[in-house]
Amino acid sequence: MTSSTAKPSIPTKRPEGVTIRAVGERAGVSAMTVSNVINGAGRVSPATRDAVLAAIEALGYVPNVAARRLAKARATTLGLLYSDKGTPFIDSVLLGALRASNARGLQFIAQAEEGLTRASAEAALRTLVQSGAAAVLLLPPFAELLSGSGLFEELGVAAAAIATGQTMPDMATVRIDNRAAMAAMTAHVVEAGHRRIGFLAGPQHFSVADERLAGFRDGLAAGGLAYDPALVVRAGFDPAAGAAAGRELLDRPDRPSAILCSSDDMAAGLIGEASRRGLRLPDELAVTGFDDTAIAARLWPPLTVIRQPVGDMAFRAVEQVLAALRSRVVEDRVVDFELVVRESVGLTAS
Repeated sequence: MTSSTAKPSIPTKRPEGVTIRAVGERAGVSAMTVSNVINGAGRVSPATRDAVLAAIEALGYVPNVAARRLAKARATTLGLLYSDKGTPFIDSVLLGALRASNARGLQFIAQAEEGLTRASAEAALRTLVQSGAAAVLLLPPFAELLSGSGLFEELGVAAAAIATGQTMPDMATVRIDNRAAMAAMTAHVVEAGHRRIGFLAGPQHFSVADERLAGFRDGLAAGGLAYDPALVVRAGFDPAAGAAAGRELLDRPDRPSAILCSSDDMAAGLIGEASRRGLRLPDELAVTGFDDTAIAARLWPPLTVIRQPVGDMAFRAVEQVLAALRSRVVEDRVVDFELVVRESVGLTAS
């Protein structure tokens, strides 16, 4: 067996097909552990180090010198992967992540991605790593798309998801209890006297969308109201999607007296559509939002919302991903939400 101080005898040319993952499989460890041995990072036992070096020697794997230099350089670089649709929600995350990066002396790079498939998400993550990121922050739906792919281990990066709807086995998470939050909002609207309530749910590939829909159903049940799937419309979180989804409900002869939205931007689109129809808000239609971004208080009427501290969540996610780099332990942190009551549900709301 190779000693803990000896350098492996390796060929001068790397054989085709030999990857860091192949080395890890032979040594019985993760690709991240192999990366740690090569770069002298992390906590690796002498026995594990010996096993990795033996696998390197047996397979003829040659660590690229330039890649090793890059790995050391990117130890101070943090990446963020997010949807290319600019929204106040994303702006809040960017500001929070940038604030945390500056506080920690980290370089910060962000990448917007248009595609919402696993293949496009994996390609975007590889680009971030090639640009120098040692740790990455992910916004929905990229956490859901990448979780379980094995790419974090292969690339040797740590990851944290911000504002996801559930825990992820291979990354840290910072989130609120989305189900409880939407249940609280639904209960508030029921208490305000509404009995026919519509719901704009988010896309199915966002874990928060299903959690918020479940919370809506919980809130109806707690108020003694039946769930009617005809009053639920799936849509994107942006204003245009909110307007289009709102039209489906407002076109009904028995339209709802209140519509709960899964994001502030959805609500903004819905309010615009309701205004075009001459509906008086909140007298003829109550509307609620979710997130409490900058737009929520600027709309008329100002939105009643669930506030999740997005900027603070981004700051905490940076702390978590740095801890994961050191310990390889991922943590799920659930932070508090707040029901913020404004005029959009009506003055009679309690």
